[in-house]
Amino acid sequence: MSLPWSAAEAPEPELLALNEELAAELGTDPAALREPDGVRFLVGQGLPETVTPVAQVYAGHQFGGYQPRLGDGRALLLGDVVDVHGRRRDLHLKGSGRTPFARGGDGLAVVGPMLLEFLMGEAMHALGIPTTRALSVVATGVRVQRERLLPGAVLCRVAASHLRVGTFQYAAATGDRDVLRALADHAIARHHPEAADAEQPYLELFRRVAAAQADLVARWMLVGFVHGVMNTDNTTISGETIDYGPCAFMDRVDPATVFSSIDARGRYAYGNQPSIVQWNLARLGEALVPLMGDDLDATGDALNGILAAFQDVYAQRWASGMAAKLGIAEPDLELGTDLMTLLHAQRVDFTSFFRALAAGTARDLFLDRDAFDAWAVRRDALLPADRDAVAAAMDRVNPVYIPRNHRVEPALRAAERGDLAPFRRLLDAVSSPFEERADLADLAGPPPEDAIPHVTYCGT
Repeated sequence: MSLPWSAAEAPEPELLALNEELAAELGTDPAALREPDGVRFLVGQGLPETVTPVAQVYAGHQFGGYQPRLGDGRALLLGDVVDVHGRRRDLHLKGSGRTPFARGGDGLAVVGPMLLEFLMGEAMHALGIPTTRALSVVATGVRVQRERLLPGAVLCRVAASHLRVGTFQYAAATGDRDVLRALADHAIARHHPEAADAEQPYLELFRRVAAAQADLVARWMLVGFVHGVMNTDNTTISGETIDYGPCAFMDRVDPATVFSSIDARGRYAYGNQPSIVQWNLARLGEALVPLMGDDLDATGDALNGILAAFQDVYAQRWASGMAAKLGIAEPDLELGTDLMTLLHAQRVDFTSFFRALAAGTARDLFLDRDAFDAWAVRRDALLPADRDAVAAAMDRVNPVYIPRNHRVEPALRAAERGDLAPFRRLLDAVSSPFEERADLADLAGPPPEDAIPHVTYCGT
């Protein structure tokens, strides 16, 4: 399932971003990573003899079409470490050069997309959403040909693991049941150890992965996050968000919101994300079938039962999260879905609405104020008596700052020119998203009415 491989040379490594909090969490001295030897380590150079980087192989459905052999085309798994909390974490390089799985690519990455992944991971982490995170971004000193020559970079990613639905698809496709079983046992031990004691451990693994993914996509939807490339190779067994490629946060509410330049049909649009996760889970279930005994009818019924329950599990998680955003004591699915319909019809900015609701100024965001009033009466009936406490609680879960598209792009372009100040300022804001600060006020609001629609590209 992997091949030993070495990173490409980085002739002039320069540390652009270091996640000192994460480094300390991993039990590493951040100061040591800033030293020349530390920076070289972060691009896969000068590794200890005990470290053997590998490129992992996996399969996957990409935009619905099956690809039997994908893998780490420009990435290497350095290994794993046990952090200060006793959790095992992968260290993984992106942009470290071509591997046998490169499929014609150059194996390199550039500064802008790597800083985007750093930024998005920290924003999602601060929002309480399970996610991979970036430990560092290092410029390599290599100029990389894209739409123009751009500065190259390597990102060091930290993840609970890099086990994907596509990993299981590849193992199943080999026809070697022992390989598939070893992979499933490893996933259970690493992420879902309670499943080991179940009567049917592999079915229980599937149930737990489905629950983790239902929770994850509910959290995405509650902050307006659009992943953009929800292929099965980007669906994790751990339940973490992975691969911040053509991703972005929705401004005005619209279930058809798509940012990715390659998603012309809107397969991975904002409103489709829960159903896509369910579809991806079905592919995981198919891969696990060989481990579940000879009674295929019983196996199919068991897997389909878990899949059929997915939408209910998702709706419960979403309604619970929406209740916290609205300040109501008990979840009300209908109230939440009616709000989303209203916000869409009135072209209201998603993130701004909830802070305005807590402040008592949300009505001003609507052209049809009678429509808002009718919805607000229903919400008011569900509010606890202490309205000040309600507003404070809402502000603890509704962000002021997200990585707004019209702020992200200029920051990344400046970084490509060597000016990291806008990136660092934006990172500062999204790392403390619930704390309103006067000096960051310009980063809070939606784009101008006449802003050009944002388009993202799969640069990561």
